[in-house]
Amino acid sequence: MPASSGAVTVRPVRRADLEQVISLDATVTGVEKRSYWERVFRRYGQAARAEQRWFLVAVAGKEVVGFLIGEVRDWEFGSPPCGWLFAIDIEPRARQAGIGTRLLAALCEGLRAAGVRKLRTMLSSDNTLILSFFRSQGMMAAPMIPLEMDLAPAERA
Repeated sequence: MPASSGAVTVRPVRRADLEQVISLDATVTGVEKRSYWERVFRRYGQAARAEQRWFLVAVAGKEVVGFLIGEVRDWEFGSPPCGWLFAIDIEPRARQAGIGTRLLAALCEGLRAAGVRKLRTMLSSDNTLILSFFRSQGMMAAPMIPLEMDLAPAERA
């Protein structure tokens, strides 16, 4: 599936694509998260254009071979509006064909049109596959520090 073949179309997600998105995610992560994806679809897949949210799919024929989700976030911790990419995945059989690059380019085009000049994402430091992809796209370490803490389970009454 060469990237230049034109065999892949990048477009906004449709409700009919959701089963394939769920299946693709489960293939890659090993966990089916149906209720999560239903919420994501409601928030991002049905967003009005003015909401500056993108849920894009890459489709080859009738098969979803990749997806990407991002949005504009404004003024968090004093940061000017910037794009955030929080999900991208490509069907393992279709990797190395430029599909991730096309999805990312479509998001960047939308962000530029919204006046955004910076794109951010986060990933696990041991996820070398996605880290390599992001670096190949020109992304680099940001001057931000992610912080986290463990939470004890809620007490049951």
